[in-house]
Amino acid sequence: MVAGMRLSIWPGAAQPYCDILDVAAHAAGTGWDGVWIADHFMANTPVEVRPDLPVLEAGSLVAALGAAVPRVRVGTLVYGNTYRHPAVVANMAATVDHITGGRFVLGVGAGWQVNEHVQYGIDLPPVTRLLDRFVEALQVLHGLLRTPVTTFHGEHYRLTDATCDPKPVQQPLPILIGAKGEKRMLKVVAEYADEWNAWGLPELIAHKSRVLDGHCATVGRDPAAVRRTAQALVVVDGPVPTDLPAPVYGGSPSAIAATVEAYRELGLDELIIPDGLLGKGAEKLKALDTIRAIVKD
Repeated sequence: MVAGMRLSIWPGAAQPYCDILDVAAHAAGTGWDGVWIADHFMANTPVEVRPDLPVLEAGSLVAALGAAVPRVRVGTLVYGNTYRHPAVVANMAATVDHITGGRFVLGVGAGWQVNEHVQYGIDLPPVTRLLDRFVEALQVLHGLLRTPVTTFHGEHYRLTDATCDPKPVQQPLPILIGAKGEKRMLKVVAEYADEWNAWGLPELIAHKSRVLDGHCATVGRDPAAVRRTAQALVVVDGPVPTDLPAPVYGGSPSAIAATVEAYRELGLDELIIPDGLLGKGAEKLKALDTIRAIVKD
């Protein structure tokens, strides 16, 4: 067993709910540790192109999976801050934590996907303003989820004697931040996150993790207080694509094992497996069993 490293599945939301539920239930029943859901409303295509993949909404999915699937942690990877007021997100998160009996992880990010903002008329400000707004949202989330009453007067959000009750089952409910920017975003992680997530193969994650350690030192926080999570696409049996925008590893069980060992060596707390290259139906469930055997046995 790879000591100390959780193993979680990330079923894509651009598939029927019954398929997502099958994957999540199979993972829960075979020793996996978590299920993650991305927050998007459509495929990431140019704004002039209509997406050809229907996508289910993240908040509804984590609530449904939390009620239907036992034992495993359930989380968002990650809620885009531009899509919902953070007070709404806080209430949603507390509710899902009650539905799951204290198994929810609130994953949040600044927001980025252009076509969603254009089609829905949602403001996507320049990067500096986007991140300023995200930092304010994190302060709102911390206040509402972890203190009895929150008053906050920022540039982007204003709350006066605001409550979020009932509070989550978990105290504190873990907040995960998805971030890769080394200068500012990883400093935000050091300041506000219980967990950090990024796409990347072991070498990149090790580098980003060292940068995060440096920011923790700057803000006076123990680096061990921020748990590290990461993902890349996985091929269980077959050629590894070289033309995808996302990182990929595997191709054989031995190649997967070598990469998993590299993640373990850098001290990763949780390895997340997107299901995008694992096939469909029974083939996908068999791939999950192969990965679990590699990581856990």
